[in-house]
Formats: sequence, structure tokens, C-alpha cells
Amino acid sequence: MCGFPRAADTVTPRQSWGQERVITGNRQTGWAFADAYVAEDDALRWARDRAREAGLRSVSPGAGAALQLLAAAVDAKAVAEIGTGCGVSGIHLLHGMRPDGVLTTVDLEPEHQQFARHAFRACGFASNRARFIPGRALEVLPRLADSGYDLVFCDGDRLEVLDYLAESLRLLRPGGLVVFEGVFASGRTVDAGPQPSEVLRLRELLRTVRESADLVPSLLPVGDGLLCAVKR
Repeated sequence: MCGFPRAADTVTPRQSWGQERVITGNRQTGWAFADAYVAEDDALRWARDRAREAGLRSVSPGAGAALQLLAAAVDAKAVAEIGTGCGVSGIHLLHGMRPDGVLTTVDLEPEHQQFARHAFRACGFASNRARFIPGRALEVLPRLADSGYDLVFCDGDRLEVLDYLAESLRLLRPGGLVVFEGVFASGRTVDAGPQPSEVLRLRELLRTVRESADLVPSLLPVGDGLLCAVKR
């Protein structure tokens, strides 16, 4: 049975949907503490400032720390990133990857990628640690190698998340990780009221990942929600 609310559902304060429970104030306080647990350096703060000026969302410090942990856990040498932004998530991924690892990052805006290049240099990463590809993700990803990646991080157009999932399954080696950022959509994903198409697409993504026999999923309550899954 689906654990996500539908527009016609009525919700009471004590109601839960499947395994999802109502968030209490104490949990929110604990999650806020966890999200700020790992400190960020000047280069990361600079990248965050550039993203804010450009009107872009960045992963939270807690979500960034989780990305770094996940990249280290799979001993990532090759990572694909959808949505370079100004480099915040890329810095966290590179910190978690092997010293000889390469991040392939895709974004529609070359100007944003220039900010990311600067931020990566400021963190001390050699230029050959990152491969920047400007363009639409669904046009770039098919050109990347099958089973050639240890981790795929998706932070692009929410209307395309199901296509990103399909491409990620092709790109990942067995045991590799796919990670989607922002799946809570500022709480709208579990809100019973009418929602825009991008939120409905995120709900479909969550169901698809949870029900897939090819994936081992987990939903991490850091930042705006990290959906993670290991490819069997």
C-alpha cells in the first residue's frame, strides 16, 4: 500500500501514512542539530554564497556530510553528478572520494560551473579531479559509460527524476549508489493538499525506488531529504 498522501485524503494531527509518522518538535530540534554537526570551511561557505546570489538551492551541511560519507563508504573512484550548481555538493563528494577519483558533473549553466571550478581549486583539488560537462542531463548521461560509476548524485530538474533513475541504473556498477536530493520538497511530499507536478513526480520516484527489486533503498532525513539506494 502506498505510504504517501493523495490529494483527496484528509489528515488529522495523529494520522500517519503507512510507515511515515508525524514530525514532532523534538525531532525537528534533533534534526537541526544533526544537520549542523559537521562544520564547513571557507571554500564551502564561498560556494554557498555564490549559489545564494544566483538563486540556487544548495545541499545543507548535513546533507553534504552524508554525501561525503556515502562516497567514502563505496570507496568511490567515479561519481556522476546531475546539477553542478556552484560546487557545494561537488566539494563534499570529492572529499569523500578516493584521492584518484574523478567527479563528472553536468549542468545547464556554464557560468555556475565556473564558480564550482573556483571553489574546487580553493579546496585544493587538482583540476583533473573534476570533469565539467555543460548541457541538459538527459542529453549528456546517455554518453557516459555503462556500469562505469560508483555513485550517481541527482540534484536536477524534479520533473525528470524518473529518467535520472533509469539512467543511473545503467551507469552504476553493482553495489553502486544512487542519491536524490530534495525529495521532501520542503514538506510538500507528505502534505495531503493539492501539489504541483514536480511534487507528484517525487512521490512517484519514492514509490518506484521503494518497490524496485533492483534496489536497496533508504530515506535519510537530512537537509531537504536524501533518497539513497544501492544497486543490487
